Amino acid sequence: MTISKRCLSLSPTLGSLHPSMTLGITSKAKAMIADGRDVANMCAGEPDFDTPRHIKEAAAKALDAGDTKYTPVAGRPELREAVAAKFSNENGLHCSAQQIVVSPGAKFSVFATVAVLCGPGDEVILPKPYWLSYAEMVLAAGATPVFMDTALADGFCLDPAALEEKVTERTKLLVLNTPSNPAGGVYRRSVLEAIAELAVRHDFMVLADEIYEKLVYESDFPHVSIGSLGPEIEARTITVNGFSKAYSMTGWRLGYLAAPEPLAKAIAALQSHSTSNAVSFAQAGALAALTGAQEPVEEMRQAFAKRRDEICRLLHAIPGMNVFVPRGAFYVFPDISAFGLDSMTFAERSLEEANVAVIPGKPFGMDTNIRLSYACSSDTIQKACGRLAEFCGTLR
Repeated sequence: MTISKRCLSLSPTLGSLHPSMTLGITSKAKAMIADGRDVANMCAGEPDFDTPRHIKEAAAKALDAGDTKYTPVAGRPELREAVAAKFSNENGLHCSAQQIVVSPGAKFSVFATVAVLCGPGDEVILPKPYWLSYAEMVLAAGATPVFMDTALADGFCLDPAALEEKVTERTKLLVLNTPSNPAGGVYRRSVLEAIAELAVRHDFMVLADEIYEKLVYESDFPHVSIGSLGPEIEARTITVNGFSKAYSMTGWRLGYLAAPEPLAKAIAALQSHSTSNAVSFAQAGALAALTGAQEPVEEMRQAFAKRRDEICRLLHAIPGMNVFVPRGAFYVFPDISAFGLDSMTFAERSLEEANVAVIPGKPFGMDTNIRLSYACSSDTIQKACGRLAEFCGTLR
């Protein structure tokens, strides 16, 4: 049977997206491990801790009680109230439950925001390095990504003066990720204040992706929500967060956002026609996460802080490896340009020749860097860094 090219032609937006490179390399590393290769996998984008017991018990109790039906699209009222209270108490945001949308993952919260806000003719500013899905989401909406450079010396945080040079009459949105994936940058309050002033003066929106907010490691760089810096910037901010990183709930697929109420309603409408509500009994676990014991979060943060120090010390010892000590999240993003390889080649060769799986920086907008996750054991960190030292020695 013959099928015409027209029938198989893809959408110029959604049909042209590229698969996630982080998932692709992680899958290859896992396949090599399954074949018996001793691979030090530094690709993980999720904590290697179990979900805290009280969260699992709350979800199991809800499941046993038959909580398996549809919920309101934007989330159960009691969960939306709890999220609004969290934003008020922890982040200094002034939002009601009507401004909250609970979603099947913070990734979908970001996507829905971009899809509802942006379209052809709009520009979305993405500081580099950026989480690789941002650019694909912007393209899927038919909008134009506008990339801007940052520097290791600035902790991979954008310079407000450089940002203003990127702003045009078509600028609709700035995506701000703090703490950031892949570099672990954390924005100072003073820099956020300057960015907020620009957003208000030039009248564009800010999408604040704060999924790693509880994983910060330096008292001089606490997490600050840009939406808390005044009513005018809060009215222009969509704050995205979730349960995946702070509570080690990646597989639960639970995210949430706070947005101006008309925008929250539009996002909920999109969700109603795509994914519908987040899993019913998972929402019971989410409520327990927000209202229950927080000690497991702090224990995990402290463990990551020790691992951060260890991996940075070991990478610093490799001649030619230029390392920024991350201030948040659980990634390190060293510059490997001294070795004469682009990030793709470096990642491919380190996997094949050194049995170390890393993520190339190219899909994050920086082909001179690689990303390593320290969401793994100390033994894995030591093994990976030892192998990388030997591998880099052959390159030099």
